[in-house]
Amino acid sequence: MTRPLEGMLVLDLGQIYNGPYCGLLLGFMGARVLKIESPEGDIVRRRKRQVEPYPLVMLNSNKESVVLDLKHQDGKALFLRLARKADVVVENFAVGVMNRLGLGWEVLQKENPRLVYGSGTGFGLSGPYRDLPAMDLTIQAMSGIMNATGFPDRAPVKAGPAVCDFLGGVHLFAGILGALVQRERTGRGQFVEVAMLDAAIIALASALGVHMDGDTSVPARTGNRHPALAMAPYNVYETSDGHIAIFTASDRHWESITKVLGREDLLTNPDYATTPGRAARVEQIDAMVTEWTRVRTKNEVMKILTEAHVPCAPVRTAAEVVDDPHLGARGVWKEINHPRRGKTKVPISPIRLHGAEPAAVARPAPLLGQDTDRVLGEVLGLKADELAALHASGVIEPVKT
Repeated sequence: MTRPLEGMLVLDLGQIYNGPYCGLLLGFMGARVLKIESPEGDIVRRRKRQVEPYPLVMLNSNKESVVLDLKHQDGKALFLRLARKADVVVENFAVGVMNRLGLGWEVLQKENPRLVYGSGTGFGLSGPYRDLPAMDLTIQAMSGIMNATGFPDRAPVKAGPAVCDFLGGVHLFAGILGALVQRERTGRGQFVEVAMLDAAIIALASALGVHMDGDTSVPARTGNRHPALAMAPYNVYETSDGHIAIFTASDRHWESITKVLGREDLLTNPDYATTPGRAARVEQIDAMVTEWTRVRTKNEVMKILTEAHVPCAPVRTAAEVVDDPHLGARGVWKEINHPRRGKTKVPISPIRLHGAEPAAVARPAPLLGQDTDRVLGEVLGLKADELAALHASGVIEPVKT
């Protein structure tokens, strides 16, 4: 079977991570994705001028780069012509940008009633925060993710990864798929809006639970312990070569780890007989576990605890993740030959459809504007002289670096 979106055309105006990840997933589903860029290119391109930054290469596999100056009348006209043929438009500009360009939903849906328009914003199209500047960092702060991250005796810290960008991007992808299904039933497209803030608060299930349950004894930040301090052991523990995460979610796990630690005496101690009882003695339990883990490597600890059926995992570095044998066996990483970076590993889609052809990286992320002439010729039928005139006017000419 073919991929679900084969034959569909996506205009991806995404910038940085949020929009481009949505476009990447649509491409992995089989759609043809045109990365519509200004003459200066996606903001991420500007981080390095000598070679494309890795995040740009990672998030734009299988796309074709088309340069259009949407501030120029001819650029707008070309975009409208493409939009008439498109199935999906994706953008994550600040609220109002597309309307100011004269290319917002109200305009595009009149040109193409079947169009699905996906808009990724920071705070949404309504509400008092609508026009606040939004980046992953600001959404982490506003959503409560930052306040829930770190240790109770220290200042809040952001999560290392750009979690809000990607939560927003994957929700936008899901919304677009739903709108495409609806279009098959009604024949009409629709506007899909996802605010990063709305998507981010879902990840605070445990922290929100503490608040909703009225438990004032739990600090806002619990480090690597359970967000509600509801179980022990549940922490990241020192090893001789790094750290390992361990948790015991059931009595069976607790029984297993006491045997590994040589502390079966605790099994008959009523203070440790229940999950709440163990949670109340987290300091003693963490000290006991650390004493055992710190003299072993993280892989040794993982082997012993896994054989004992205790959930655990070594804390991996980025280098270890890239070389991870499990990810390798799953074919998560694909080595591509990028025209300027050379051999580079990029991930495939985490969504696997067992009834369709597997997702593939058919082509590396494009150089800025490398496909403009070919795409405009194929899709809009522009001739060589028309393309030459557009280049001369700067409408489709990338900024030289």
